[in-house]
Amino acid sequence: MSDPTEANGTAGAGEAAGPAQPASGGAGERRVRVVLVDDHRMFRTGVQAEIGQTAETGVEVVGEAADVDQAVTVITATRPEVVLLDVHLPGGGGVEVLRRCAPLMSDAERPVRFLALSVSDAAEDVIGVIRGGARGYVTKTITGTDLVDSVFRVQEGDAVFSPRLAGFVLDAFASTDAPPVDEDLDRLTQREREVLRLIARGYAYKEIAKQLYISVKTVESHVSAVLRKLQLSNRHELTRWATARRLV
Repeated sequence: MSDPTEANGTAGAGEAAGPAQPASGGAGERRVRVVLVDDHRMFRTGVQAEIGQTAETGVEVVGEAADVDQAVTVITATRPEVVLLDVHLPGGGGVEVLRRCAPLMSDAERPVRFLALSVSDAAEDVIGVIRGGARGYVTKTITGTDLVDSVFRVQEGDAVFSPRLAGFVLDAFASTDAPPVDEDLDRLTQREREVLRLIARGYAYKEIAKQLYISVKTVESHVSAVLRKLQLSNRHELTRWATARRLV
């Protein structure tokens, strides 16, 4: 397997479990070129180990990136069939990558297709990247085997979603009404929303730090920022606030 174009990212940990098995029909019968976009180097390394054994899986990882600018550069240079795209990235997030890569997605001869791969299962994240042009959305709990299958399905033009996430998209596109603007929620960054949602679900700071690949001190800083921006006093008020908006 050729060495992928690589961009440095911050440390993290992969969640995909179980070695990917050969794609049905034999890896020799189909190939797909993939770029990994995630700001956690350790997660990219884990995905590469899971799915990047080309002889067995048919997947060739041709590039990596850790932020929006790197992603656009690597994707433009390598022109992969599929991009595995994290939703929350430095520089504007996955939606910004999709916006800047729109001409590549619409190329009739060699379309670049995007599959979101994120720890977040929030409806607004799913809907945002699908509106941006992604062909699917799977969470980082997916197994290596299922991820390989999802990549090939997206390459072929199918839409792929983790269980229950498809319902978000169906509900969003079934309605012709624009979603209401929540000015309070809009004050929060993507990462602050993630921390807010996990706090509201009852996670301890250490558990949040482990799930988001950040330090406990960083979690505390995000919680303080959320409380300040929303003018709340403690995590109990924050939980009630999030529950009232159906964010949990």
